[in-house]
Amino acid sequence: MIHYHYTETELNKILKTLTIVVDTREQVNGHILDYLRQKDIPIKIQKLDYGDYSAMIPKNEELGIQRDIYLESAVERKAHIDEICGNLQKDTQTAFENELIRSQRGRFVIFVEQPDFDEKLAQGEYRSRYDPKALKGRLESFQAKYNFEIRPMSKLMIGHNIYHRFLHQARYYLKNGVF
Repeated sequence: MIHYHYTETELNKILKTLTIVVDTREQVNGHILDYLRQKDIPIKIQKLDYGDYSAMIPKNEELGIQRDIYLESAVERKAHIDEICGNLQKDTQTAFENELIRSQRGRFVIFVEQPDFDEKLAQGEYRSRYDPKALKGRLESFQAKYNFEIRPMSKLMIGHNIYHRFLHQARYYLKNGVF
């Protein structure tokens, strides 16, 4: 198989078109959309099979991209530990677990807009009655079983981290002929 090797100039030109795909069901994300718009990062709203955010490189025949290319990667955004606990309740766990199963097609991460997530988890500072050790064990087991990670961060950095995660994945894929 022959892979095309882009020059640095071509790579940069392609990556400027990288479009962040936002799931139609994603809510309370004005801060993320504001960040993307301030940086002139293209946005596309569409239903995603899993996650709240993904990315695509639009068709660009001039640079040999014959069709839109979607990254097999997604970011799920959670506001805080209580939202994750809510996903683990019996009535919602099946939907959450089904999303984790679908996410195994690609790279998946949960960004939690709570920099002190680990401390809150360890100290049991959340509304759920989950024992902190049991909750930690459950989350670690889910991460091992479904091959994803949970990354706490500040609400101010989430737009930046969503964009740069996809930007560097796309750069790597383009440089290494993964697409």
